[in-house]
Amino acid sequence: MAASRLMEGKHGLVMGVANDRSIAWGVAAALREAGADLAISYQGDVFASRAQPLAETIGARLAVACDVEDRASLDRMFAELGRTFGRLDFVVHALAYADREGLKGRYLDTTPENFRRSLDISCFSFTEVARRAEPLMTSGGSLLTLSYLGAQRVVPAYNVMGVAKAALEMSVKYLAADLGPKAIRVNAISAGPVKTLAGSAIAGARQIYRASEVSSPLRRNPGLEEIGRAAMYLLSDLSRAVTGEIHYVDGGFHAVGMPGLGRD
Repeated sequence: MAASRLMEGKHGLVMGVANDRSIAWGVAAALREAGADLAISYQGDVFASRAQPLAETIGARLAVACDVEDRASLDRMFAELGRTFGRLDFVVHALAYADREGLKGRYLDTTPENFRRSLDISCFSFTEVARRAEPLMTSGGSLLTLSYLGAQRVVPAYNVMGVAKAALEMSVKYLAADLGPKAIRVNAISAGPVKTLAGSAIAGARQIYRASEVSSPLRRNPGLEEIGRAAMYLLSDLSRAVTGEIHYVDGGFHAVGMPGLGRD
């Protein structure tokens, strides 16, 4: 189904494009199809060889490396966005980090260093992004980040990432309250399991994917295009009265109290 030109005339940034299987890429492709004028960011030179050609395929006006742990890097990127677009209408924050070893075993054994870095990159960076985007959203705008059900319930091997995502979801609500008077909306998508590079770091990822697939009401996990279209709704004028929302795109899995019960 072809997208309408719903995002025509809107300028925005999608952060965290890693490859053509990343959620950030699914969102960027959907937004570009709907007419958005895009910039994308990626994490350092390691991802440049993948992200830059992808940016070219959708005609993104800017593809820039950005390290959210380096505040000067964020400042440079937003300065360049201001020069390129003049204003911003939306920003998509699709970034998360936890040490792979820290996702094994017990949350109880998380190190202080891993905890602090996971919270900084996966949660606080969204606040840093919002602070820099605010002056460029002169006519209002929309900020969107990505969460997961592990923020609300225990998921095997999600550990410190679940804690970081819980903090991120509350950040969404506080930022929505702070920025609402300027007509800047703040929301999150909580997507079901997707076979991405980031997801592969979680031990037992295949079992989690399968369990969600067979137990969700729709009997399947979401695709990148479906997540991208949900993002487009939250970033477009269709959702002008929606803010502070955690929007589930998981085939209904979040609504199931006892997975597997009554399945044929």
